[in-house]
This record gives sequence, C-alpha cells and structure tokens, in this order.
Amino acid sequence: MPEPQTLVGPNEAIKVTKIETFVLTNSWVFVKISTDAGITGWGEMLKDDAKACAAGALEVAPYLVGKDPRPVARHWQAIHRGAFYRGGPIKTAILSGIDMALWDITGKCHGVPIYKLLGGPTRDRVRVYGHVDKETGVNAMKIGPPGPRRAHKYVEGQRFVDEVVEGFKALRDKHGSDVDIAVDFHGAVQPPTAMLLIKALEPYQPWFYEEVVQALNVDVMAEIAAKTHIPIATGERVFTKWGFREILEKRAATIVQPDVCYAGGITELRLIAGMAEAYYTPMAPHNPQGPLSLAASLQIAGCVPNFLAQERGDNEYEELLAKPLAPVTDGHRPLPTDPGLGVTIDEDKLMGMVGEPQVYQAAYDEDDGSVVDW
Repeated sequence: MPEPQTLVGPNEAIKVTKIETFVLTNSWVFVKISTDAGITGWGEMLKDDAKACAAGALEVAPYLVGKDPRPVARHWQAIHRGAFYRGGPIKTAILSGIDMALWDITGKCHGVPIYKLLGGPTRDRVRVYGHVDKETGVNAMKIGPPGPRRAHKYVEGQRFVDEVVEGFKALRDKHGSDVDIAVDFHGAVQPPTAMLLIKALEPYQPWFYEEVVQALNVDVMAEIAAKTHIPIATGERVFTKWGFREILEKRAATIVQPDVCYAGGITELRLIAGMAEAYYTPMAPHNPQGPLSLAASLQIAGCVPNFLAQERGDNEYEELLAKPLAPVTDGHRPLPTDPGLGVTIDEDKLMGMVGEPQVYQAAYDEDDGSVVDW
C-alpha cells in the first residue's frame, strides 16, 4: 500500500502504532515501524544473531508504541539508557535499526532526505568502492590478503608472505596506480604475521589496511599502526561513540569504519564522525548488508564533512528495492533525493526472502585442526 503524499506538519500529531521485524534467508534483518499517519519507517540490523536482533526490536514496542516518532535523539537515549546492560553488538544493533526507521519516518514527515535535517548536504555525490568497472567508473576495491590460503599461524613463514606479496603485486600490475586497492585482514591474522605482511606490502602502496587485528586490544592495534605509513582502518566490530573514543585517542586507526546497522544508527554515526574529525580522521562506513544499510550510510555521507568512501556503494540491491537507486557514474553515487532514507522496500520481494537465516560455523586450521578466526 503506497504511503500518503501529504506531509505531517511539525505541530501535527503522529504516533507509532506497530513494530515488525523480518529475518531473511541471507541473515539480513529488517525492522518496520508504522504510524497512525500511514507513514512507515524502515531500518536494518546486525546480520549475525539475526533472530535475537529481530526479537529484541519487538521488545522496544511497549516503550515506543503510542509515542511521537520524531524526537529521534530522545528515543535513542531512552532505549540505550533504559537498559541496565548497555552496548554490545545485539543491543546496539536493535537500537541502530530502530533509530534508522525513526529517521526514515521523520524525513518523510518533512518531505526531505535525512541529511537535510542534519545540516547537509555536505557533498553532492559519494565515492564508492566495490567492483572495479570502467562503465561505472568505480576505481577502488578491497581484497583479503591474496594467496592460495589464509593466514592461520601466529607467525607465518617466508613462503606465505611471498605468496601474498606476489598476489598483490599482480593485482597492482593489472590495475596500475589509477585504482585504489585496500587489504582487509578481517581481524583473522595474528599480530606477528600482520606486521610481516604490512611491511612486505608497503612498497605496493595499499589504499589502507583494514582490521589488521581484532579490535579487542586497542593497544596492540596502536602499536602496529605506529610502525607503518599506510593508513589503518577499523570499526566494523566497534560500537557507539564510547567504543571509538579509545581508538581515536590512541591513534590505533586513521580511518574509522562504523556500521550504521550496529554501531548506533544514523544518530550515533554522525557523532562518531564528529569525534573523528577532531583527529583529522575520515569515515568509511562498513556495509556487508542490504539496501537500508547503504541508504543510511549515504545519508551520513550527506551530512558529515569527513566522509572517505562507501563500501559496496556500487551494489544496486535490485532484489529488494521497488525503485532503482540513482546510478553510479565516475565512481560516485549521487545522494538520495527522496524523503527519509530515500529508498522504498518492495514488500512482496522482501517476503519472498524471509526464512531461516544462514548459520555461521567455526573455522579450523587445515594443519592441526585448531579453531581459527575466519
């Protein structure tokens, strides 16, 4: 059913009537918030622990139903501080999805994209990275450490390091200096091996190194960052402004990568960007999820000054959207112009993808069978 075209004035009443959640077979999790004005808002949450996130969002209904959805920052504080146990991926993901949906409603009430309510636009278009493509002009990409196998040992030998370097050199030779190539260690490489790879790859000028180690020990990450001139990026497993504070203070990373679906939503990413700006640190939001994740990240790009590039910003998400995104040209996607998040979920397509989510399995070292990071 299409939403009404009339706007809700700032002094007109509007109330939340219902919260619904949807878990897809690919583990994406969506939340839909309905109002008595016929305006709905959509948000997206953590894809890990999908069922827990979906159930947790429904637990917010006793607080939110019956209230005006537009005081978004007030609701953020109430949901976050109303819980005795705060933070962590699941609780913050619940908050993120609801925050996103409330901003979506608020933008639609005013008839403008969210970034215009947050002081934007700060730019006209957003650089994206994903698949290098002459037609779209995308000239930035990210890869894992290239080679025949993953780094599982605490200290990998010379053969492994050489294989990674040869793989990256081949990629650099193929694309030349016109393409920016980042290396994602995915937090699965142990610090001694990470240092070996970082130094060995430096001559080929990676765009940045991502998650060189797990973000659980910020001091270790800061130690590694101090030993290379290549930018270090992290943030996809860091939550809220409190999580990013230590990383910025210790210069453990020079690019922050919060995920709008589980770092605190649009409200929190804007604040994290402000903290990062004080350290001359750009933001490149993490995005392994669906169209709402991308749409919300583009809203952030439109209202903060220190935006670097958008992961998977070249994904079109045709399997879920009722209306195509503005096309990528010259490696950039235009900011959304429709109200709210600027995208419309096709609910028939969505329901066709609802089902049991994917289950993540442990990974094991092929040599000794020990559990390793994947």
